[in-house]
Amino acid sequence: MHLQKTTLPLLLLCLSCAAWAQTGITLRQAAQGKFHVGVAINTSQIEAADAKEDRIITQQFDSISPENALKWERLHAKPGVYDFALADRYVDYGTKHHLYTVGHTLVWHSQVPDWVFESTPGKPITRAALLERLHDHIFAVVGRYKGRIQAWDVVNEALNDDGSLRDSKWRQILGDDYIVQAFRWAQEADPQAELGYNDYSLENPKKLAGAIAIVKKLQTAGVKISYVGIQGHDHLDWPSNSDETQTIEAFARLGVKVAITELDIDVLPSAWGHSADVSLKHTADAKLNPYPKALPEDVSRQLTQRYADLFRIYAEHRQSVERVTLWGLSDRDSWLNNWPVVGRTSYPLLFDRKGDPKPALLAVEDVLQK
Repeated sequence: MHLQKTTLPLLLLCLSCAAWAQTGITLRQAAQGKFHVGVAINTSQIEAADAKEDRIITQQFDSISPENALKWERLHAKPGVYDFALADRYVDYGTKHHLYTVGHTLVWHSQVPDWVFESTPGKPITRAALLERLHDHIFAVVGRYKGRIQAWDVVNEALNDDGSLRDSKWRQILGDDYIVQAFRWAQEADPQAELGYNDYSLENPKKLAGAIAIVKKLQTAGVKISYVGIQGHDHLDWPSNSDETQTIEAFARLGVKVAITELDIDVLPSAWGHSADVSLKHTADAKLNPYPKALPEDVSRQLTQRYADLFRIYAEHRQSVERVTLWGLSDRDSWLNNWPVVGRTSYPLLFDRKGDPKPALLAVEDVLQK
C-alpha cells in the first residue's frame, strides 16, 4: 500500500489503517534491505501475555530491546547474587522469533544499586574494588548471552548537555577511562557482539562534540566501538531535519554506524527544553496535559509528517543507519505518560493505545518503500 502524500486527509489515512490491518505490508518488510526496525519491550511483552501485542511485535519488527530487563538493578540487585530469570526470557524470546536482540545497558549512572559503589553502607568503594565489580558484572552478563545478544549498549548517557563527561559515581571513583575499560571488557566477553555508546540530545552541537570525543578516544585505544546510539527522544519541532542529518553524517565520518535506539516523538508541551534526563521531574499541570481524551486531528497530521521526515532521513542514510528502534510498542506503553510529569496522556508512537496502527505508521511504510 502506497500513500502519495503524507499530508492526505486524516480520514483517508484512518480508512487506510483499517485496510492495513488485513492487507498492508509490515514495517519490517518495508524496511528490509535498509536497516533493522526494532521495538523496546516490557516485562508483559517479554512474557507474551497479550496475544495482540505479541503478534504486532513479531510481525512488524525484526529487532527487540529490553526496557529494563538487563539493567543492573534488575539483574544484580545484591552483591554476588544475579537474577537472570527475566533476562533469560527476553533473550529466549528473541531467539525463538529470530529477532536481532539488543542488550541495554551495561554501564549507566541510573538504576544501579547503591551497594555497587560502597565497600560498606555509606562508605565509598576503592577504585580497584569497583573495577573488579564492573569487570565481573560485564563478564557475567555479556558472557551469559554470548552469541545470542547481537548488540550491547555498553555505556549509556555519560555526557552532560555541554559535552563534558557527567560526574557520575563511575567517573568519580574510576576516572575518565571507565568508558574505555567497559568497552574493552565487553569486547573480551563477546568479540562478535556489536558495541555501542548511547545518549540523548546528540543533535545538540556541544553534546555531539562530546560523543565524537568518546568515539575517537575508544578508537585511539584500539577498543571496538561499532555504533553510536542516537536515542531519538524527539519533539514535533526538534531536532531539525538538518540537525538530524548532520549528526548521522558526523558519526559516519568516524567510521562507526548509527543506531536510532529509543525513538519516540513527544507531541505534548515540554516542561523544559529537550532533555531526556530521567532524573528530571515536574509537578502535574493541566497545561502540560492538553489532550487527555484524544489527539486533535491537526496534531496527528504533524506527528505523521514528522515520522515520515525522520524515516526519510534514515532511509537516505541507510549505509550508516543500521537500526531504528521505537521506545515502546504503543502509546499505552510509553514512558512519556509518566515522565517528566506523572499521569499525562501521551501519543508518541506508531500504534495507539488499543494497539491499532496510526496514520504515522502508514506514512513511514510509504517512505521506506520508495
